[in-house]
Amino acid sequence: MVHRRTLLLGAPLAAASLAAPALAQSAGDWPNRPVRVIVPWPPGGSTDVLARLLSEQLSAKLGQSFVLENRPGASGNIGMEAIAKAAPDGYTQGPATIANLSVAQFLYAKLPFDPERDFSLVSLHWELPNVVVAPAQFTPPDNLQDFIGWLKSRRNGASYGSPGVGTTAHLSGALFCDRQKIDGQHVPFRGAAQIIPAMLSGDLTFAIDNLASYIPVIAEGRMKAYAVTSPERWPTLPNIPTMAQAGVPDFVITSWCAWVGPAGMPRPIVDKVNAAMKEVAADPAMQQRFLQTGARCRWSTPEEAAAHAARQRPMLAEMVKISGARME
Repeated sequence: MVHRRTLLLGAPLAAASLAAPALAQSAGDWPNRPVRVIVPWPPGGSTDVLARLLSEQLSAKLGQSFVLENRPGASGNIGMEAIAKAAPDGYTQGPATIANLSVAQFLYAKLPFDPERDFSLVSLHWELPNVVVAPAQFTPPDNLQDFIGWLKSRRNGASYGSPGVGTTAHLSGALFCDRQKIDGQHVPFRGAAQIIPAMLSGDLTFAIDNLASYIPVIAEGRMKAYAVTSPERWPTLPNIPTMAQAGVPDFVITSWCAWVGPAGMPRPIVDKVNAAMKEVAADPAMQQRFLQTGARCRWSTPEEAAAHAARQRPMLAEMVKISGARME
């Protein structure tokens, strides 16, 4: 099934020259005008910040401006619909996260786009783990196993925050509580800017949220970081164990993003952007800039990006089911 879906995602790329010969013929001089980059999330978040970093590099390497346009709303669906319905001429591209490509179809009763068929995947863009965090002032345990025991002992249960229903923070929290038999209550917020103060004031027990937003408060000692959800320890937090190292196996859940265009974007254009992204990912200075924001710069072939999205869908479908989340 993974191979079939991969082929479905790759088919628009391979068939571009047949479906749109005029576009394919003009790919050699692309881009000859600015490229619109639609970001389906608000300004200031990790997706926006990292899309700006990449767009700066693409502008320099490809000789035309990559101009960001934020189209937030409906957990990214508004911006993704705009990309899907744009002309497949290479002049509309953007970042598509795990929520857009591998979660949305299980969360929403109806979507304005098909995550498997309506996009040309160019490359993976970035990846970052979630981190189990709790406020130091209100949380006595110093390791994950003691923290789990402490959560189970709380008379009124525990609350965990997330940036919204269906995010990896929500799904990670639901899976964690389900597996560890914790009486956990999900509390959605608009983002980490609201989650962190709620924890620091004692109104929220913990979160398993994107690492990028929590590095400053962890460094300041105001938050305890118990484990990261990446397969290996994270470079900027070498003293924090992985979930497996902390005694919670089979809990590798990372947030990631791919760079995409509308289905049917000519393969020569896809390859040109992909080659520029490969140069970015190979640059140690750019890797360091990404790490400073809490993410790792990634590169892949278009086919590898499609296969990555497909591989994760069964696990994420199960996580959505466990969470009980459903959106109209």
